Amino acid sequence: MLKINNATKSFAGIVAVDNCSFAIKQGTISALIGPNGAGKTTLFNCISRIYPIDSGQIFYKNHRLDLMPAHKIARLGIGRSFQITRTLDQLSVTENLALHTAGGIGSHLFHPGITTENRLKACEVMEFLGISTLADVDMGTLSFGQKKLLDLGTVLMADPDLILLDEPAAGINLRLLEDIINKLVTLKNQGKTILLIEHNMDLVMGISDEVIVMSAGIIIAQGKPSEIQKNAKVLEAYLGSKA
Repeated sequence: MLKINNATKSFAGIVAVDNCSFAIKQGTISALIGPNGAGKTTLFNCISRIYPIDSGQIFYKNHRLDLMPAHKIARLGIGRSFQITRTLDQLSVTENLALHTAGGIGSHLFHPGITTENRLKACEVMEFLGISTLADVDMGTLSFGQKKLLDLGTVLMADPDLILLDEPAAGINLRLLEDIINKLVTLKNQGKTILLIEHNMDLVMGISDEVIVMSAGIIIAQGKPSEIQKNAKVLEAYLGSKA
């Protein structure tokens, strides 16, 4: 479904993504892991075309993402979250969700900002996440963990086939972590494809079909969780040369 061929991205002579290649199969959960500064989020930004790559190719199905503008990529059925939660705290949970529908991408200035259809979709997403009781609550009153859960909700509003999640479990408590794990598995069972960046190894090893490991901008390993856990290069990247 997603294929990256020799993607490279540099900033002022510093190579953040170095000749990276891997593929993601449809209907799977894959994790992109590595030490801080490995280039994981930069690679996400290249996939979603926030950054143009310097060389290489990025394919989604039969489309060359590296040749497309960001707004067209979103319309192909790719949704993503970001490390830092992005909400409008003065608006309700429903209103925040409703602003992230596929129909909202490139909406006309004089069309209604939030339609009845948007609200119905927001209600559907809140029911899936188990947060319908928060529908009319202002986002500014929610906890950090609840906002992280809503990050997943905003991605689901456009009903994407490919879901890119940047550290969905960062900073949340164990109860919410369990909720997110259950939702990700359910989405996979519904046919969604998920690629996530995550530092929580219990989550990564527990739900991933494939794990891709980056270090210093380079893909150093890819395989099943059981293979990655025993990979000497991975252990060295995380623990140092004496591992």
